Amino acid sequence: MAEGTSSSGGGNSGLAFIVGGLVVIVAVLAFFVFTGGMSHKKQVDVNISASVPKLPDAPKLPDAPKAPGS
Repeated sequence: MAEGTSSSGGGNSGLAFIVGGLVVIVAVLAFFVFTGGMSHKKQVDVNISASVPKLPDAPKLPDAPKAPGS
Protein backbone atom coordinates (compact mmCIF):
# COMPACT_ATOMS: atom_id res chain seq x y z
CA MET A 1 0.00 0.00 0.00
CA ALA A 2 1.24 3.37 -0.92
CA GLU A 3 1.16 6.05 1.69
CA GLY A 4 -0.47 9.33 0.81
CA THR A 5 1.80 12.32 0.68
CA SER A 6 0.59 15.50 2.23
CA SER A 7 2.20 18.88 2.19
CA SER A 8 1.64 20.16 5.67
CA GLY A 9 4.24 22.93 5.41
CA GLY A 10 2.00 25.42 3.56
CA GLY A 11 0.56 27.02 6.67
CA ASN A 12 3.95 27.62 8.22
CA SER A 13 5.12 29.89 5.40
CA GLY A 14 2.17 32.22 5.96
CA LEU A 15 2.87 32.31 9.69
CA ALA A 16 6.55 33.06 9.04
CA PHE A 17 5.54 35.96 6.77
CA ILE A 18 3.31 37.44 9.50
CA VAL A 19 5.98 37.02 12.20
CA GLY A 20 8.59 38.64 9.93
CA GLY A 21 6.31 41.61 9.33
CA LEU A 22 5.75 42.02 13.07
CA VAL A 23 9.52 41.94 13.68
CA VAL A 24 10.01 44.72 11.12
CA ILE A 25 7.27 46.83 12.71
CA VAL A 26 8.79 46.40 16.18
CA ALA A 27 12.24 47.36 14.84
CA VAL A 28 10.86 50.55 13.27
CA LEU A 29 9.00 51.48 16.46
CA ALA A 30 12.13 50.84 18.54
CA PHE A 31 14.10 53.15 16.22
CA PHE A 32 11.61 55.98 16.76
CA VAL A 33 11.43 55.44 20.53
CA PHE A 34 15.17 55.24 21.21
CA THR A 35 16.39 57.90 18.77
CA GLY A 36 13.65 60.47 19.22
CA GLY A 37 12.27 59.89 15.74
CA MET A 38 13.05 62.07 12.79
CA SER A 39 12.57 65.36 14.59
CA HIS A 40 15.20 68.04 14.32
CA LYS A 41 17.46 68.69 17.26
CA LYS A 42 16.68 71.81 19.24
CA GLN A 43 19.25 74.54 18.91
CA VAL A 44 19.97 76.22 22.20
CA ASP A 45 22.03 79.41 22.32
CA VAL A 46 23.14 80.19 25.86
CA ASN A 47 25.09 83.34 26.63
CA ILE A 48 26.36 83.55 30.20
CA SER A 49 28.24 86.63 31.28
CA ALA A 50 29.12 87.41 34.86
CA SER A 51 31.30 90.13 36.30
CA VAL A 52 33.78 89.13 38.94
CA PRO A 53 33.47 91.18 42.13
CA LYS A 54 36.58 93.11 43.16
CA LEU A 55 38.03 91.82 46.42
CA PRO A 56 39.46 94.22 48.99
CA ASP A 57 43.23 94.47 49.38
CA ALA A 58 44.75 92.11 51.94
CA PRO A 59 45.91 93.72 55.20
CA LYS A 60 49.65 94.32 55.63
CA LEU A 61 51.47 91.57 57.51
CA PRO A 62 53.21 92.55 60.77
CA ASP A 63 57.01 92.72 60.86
CA ALA A 64 58.77 89.51 61.91
CA PRO A 65 60.25 89.55 65.43
CA LYS A 66 63.99 90.14 65.69
CA ALA A 67 66.23 87.24 66.64
CA PRO A 68 67.66 87.32 70.18
CA GLY A 69 71.25 88.41 70.51
CA SER A 70 71.35 90.67 67.51
